[in-house]
Amino acid sequence: MFQRNLDQLEALSKKLKAKTLRTEAPSQSIAATRLLAREGINAEQLARDLKSFELKTTFEDVFPAEATSVEEYLQQVHEMAMVSAIQEAQKDNLRSFNDYMMKVLEEDWQKEKRDFLQSLSRISTLPRTNAVNTSTGAIRSGQIASVASSPQFCLNGTYAVILKCLSVKLAAIWAGPEPATAFKSAYESLGIEASSGKSVNMQKIWHLVQTLMGENSTIHQNLSRKMSLVIGARRHLEWGHEKYIMDTIQSHPAQAALGGAVGNLQRIRAFLRIRLRDYGVLDFDAGDTRRQPPVDTTWQQIYFCLRTGYYDEARNVALTSRASQQFASLLTEWINAGGMVPAEIAAVASEECEKMLRMVDRVGRAAYDKKKLLLYAIVSGSRRQIDRLLRDLPTLFNTIEDFLWFKLSAVRDFHGETSSVVLNEGSVPYSLDDLQAYLNKFEPSYYTKNGKDPLVYPYVLLLSIQLLKAVLHLSKEVANEGYDIDAVHISIVLADHGVLSEVAGAGQKLGVMDAYAEISSIIRQYGSAYLRHGNLPVTLEYYAQAAAAVGGGELSWTGRGNVDQRRQRSLMLKQLLTELLLRDGGIYLLLGPRGIGEEGELVRFLNDINVRQQFLLEAARQCQETGLYDKSIEIQKRIGAFSVALDTINKCLSEAICALSRSKLDGESRTTGLIHSGNEILETYKYYPEVSLQEREHVLEQETVLRQLEAILSVHKLARLGHYLDALREVAKIPFLPLDPRVPDVTLDAFQNLSPHVQACVPDFLKVALTCLDNVTDSDGSLRAMRAKIAQFLANNMNRNWPRDLYEKSYRSKRRPDLLPTMFSIDGDPWLAPDKLYHVLFCLFLTVFFSKLASLARYSFLRRHSVPVGSILSLAAGAAKEAADQFGFFPSAGASAKDAAADLLGVLIAAFALSISKTPDGSDSGQGQTRRVLPV
Repeated sequence: MFQRNLDQLEALSKKLKAKTLRTEAPSQSIAATRLLAREGINAEQLARDLKSFELKTTFEDVFPAEATSVEEYLQQVHEMAMVSAIQEAQKDNLRSFNDYMMKVLEEDWQKEKRDFLQSLSRISTLPRTNAVNTSTGAIRSGQIASVASSPQFCLNGTYAVILKCLSVKLAAIWAGPEPATAFKSAYESLGIEASSGKSVNMQKIWHLVQTLMGENSTIHQNLSRKMSLVIGARRHLEWGHEKYIMDTIQSHPAQAALGGAVGNLQRIRAFLRIRLRDYGVLDFDAGDTRRQPPVDTTWQQIYFCLRTGYYDEARNVALTSRASQQFASLLTEWINAGGMVPAEIAAVASEECEKMLRMVDRVGRAAYDKKKLLLYAIVSGSRRQIDRLLRDLPTLFNTIEDFLWFKLSAVRDFHGETSSVVLNEGSVPYSLDDLQAYLNKFEPSYYTKNGKDPLVYPYVLLLSIQLLKAVLHLSKEVANEGYDIDAVHISIVLADHGVLSEVAGAGQKLGVMDAYAEISSIIRQYGSAYLRHGNLPVTLEYYAQAAAAVGGGELSWTGRGNVDQRRQRSLMLKQLLTELLLRDGGIYLLLGPRGIGEEGELVRFLNDINVRQQFLLEAARQCQETGLYDKSIEIQKRIGAFSVALDTINKCLSEAICALSRSKLDGESRTTGLIHSGNEILETYKYYPEVSLQEREHVLEQETVLRQLEAILSVHKLARLGHYLDALREVAKIPFLPLDPRVPDVTLDAFQNLSPHVQACVPDFLKVALTCLDNVTDSDGSLRAMRAKIAQFLANNMNRNWPRDLYEKSYRSKRRPDLLPTMFSIDGDPWLAPDKLYHVLFCLFLTVFFSKLASLARYSFLRRHSVPVGSILSLAAGAAKEAADQFGFFPSAGASAKDAAADLLGVLIAAFALSISKTPDGSDSGQGQTRRVLPV
């Protein structure tokens, strides 16, 4: 195929176009192909090549310079430049707008994601008023506010689920992850950690706690708990350094030259290539050592292998390198013993440190030789060597993590075995107390950079095994970051693993039980926040953990703790469960719909039925002491203590009857509910399978008391309704009080045999009886006999501290039994009756009689006012008759207003008749005529 330029192609295409205009399209295509073939051009290849060309036109192509003037040309160029600038600006603006919109959309999506997670967690974490719902869902009121108003809110629901699983695990039926691992995974699953430029975040704290507890690694079994914690802290720092190495390699891939190697030693060497890039060729990269001596990195490799946790690689490097042959055996012993090397090994390492320090004093060494000094100091564990090294080389460590790793690697636990660990030279091993004392010299603000990095200080405390101090610091944070929530759950993890015995650091004098009590208090306060908001299921889980913390964690659940710890756990657990039981919905949560806890949550904590019964009896007693009688009755009914429950009901009923007699509004409804509860208990008692003979006797006694109180209550109700006569009939029917007027007094000590609950109601009952007597007419003398019975009953019980007004009321009723009450009575005395005519005639006759006597008196005053005098005397006589109730043919049951009206009517009729019959001078008309006749 011949090579053609564009000009030739253009000429050929014009020739082809002119030649084929006269033909049809198919013939044109064929002719064009033939023409191109004649010229040696493949038409298909040409079509493909033309498609690949991108013809970009310029300004000169559309507006040649020779076609216009310079000014026009410049104007056009300026306009084209402006248009191009505007187009580029539009593209940039569009790109920026798209980027901004994507960012906003991503933020909105993150917000919606958080809101969705929070809405899910609210189902189980929001405080509820209906605590009967047993589904599993914050400490002070400020903590609840911080939980509800921050992204940490969704932690509560997730943590509560983990806590439920932990409680189940402690009950030996759960094989899930360990607590720190579960809490850490829950925290990471929420994705709430934001990259704020802080060196320590809560995710890092959780990993440290997980490693401290040894949940993600295996630690020597023959080491003490303190050394296990130290090794856990060291491994966390090694994990962090491994991440740092990988990030460094990824940031400098060309310098690392890692290639396809994935071994741990290859990563360390790639890291050293980056770190020592200015030192020249390294020994593991040198091809020909005779041309240029490479840099010896033996000690660098060993140090960074140990620093990253690659112990096997460090030992292999020490064994294969000529420079570290002597150190290999020391390192192997240190690795195998978990840092607790024998005194002989420590002495050899300390002596080597002395030699190197003397060499440093004489001649300056290269920078990487310091790693050799560090390694020997770690193996020696000598406090003197470590202090001198840090004093002579203050810039040896770049980060606090490197410093703490070195210190933790050199720590020795020599308590109880001091003689075997102290070095031959008499130097003292470096201890954890030394590290804690050194770190505590600095204020918290030194670590947190005046609050800019708040988690650094608790992070350092945890690394130095000051566990309690770290938790207390986290729980008191006020930055509203939710650290107090994590502090509570870190406390749960520490208590569960039973490591609180190791919290005492330099300057701390807390005992073991004091540390457990502090942690338990933190957990309990957090749970009480849920309790205040009615979320009983979540409160139960935190209370259970608080009790377990006092007992030493998991050991207390499995019964392997000491006697004191088990006792402390049992006391606190019962106290907290009782607190829950007294709340609304607590009985349903702990005991279930029926039974004594088999169907509720109580069986998880108290397996023995006898222990549960004893606990519930004590809880019922506390309910009574606090006035929660309804809960006390329900608990007593659940455990089969029917007589005790009935006694409680009788006590409450007695108090309610007294309240009813004092016109308390809620007394009547209260009594109705109590009687209903008593009848329910008696009905349940009939079908209860196991009831002792003694319990049956007690139930019968309490049933008798209940019926007696019902009888007293019926009298009160009738009296309140104004049915006094019916109330008195009920009083006469009461068999346990000698008030029936038809029965002689045969039982003098009847009152002494009554229950105290019934005795408490008797004074008010007698007042009601006297009130009824004062409002009912005595037609046959039976009411007078009842008054006498009441008076005799009061006289027999003068030694009792009854109200004074009761005796006064009885005295007044005895002195004036019928006069005043019936005088103004209008009930039961008809107007049209024979006795009313008798009253009229009687008073009419007396008025006429007394008026006639007054008119015949010696004194003129009496003669002039004979009618008023007669009327007054007649009314007085009528009143005396009513009071004495001795006169007339129709004796009434007592005085009444209608009888008094009849007396007054008779007096008025007589006075009117006498007034008509009197003369103007005051004398009778007939009598005046006689007097006028006699003188004639």
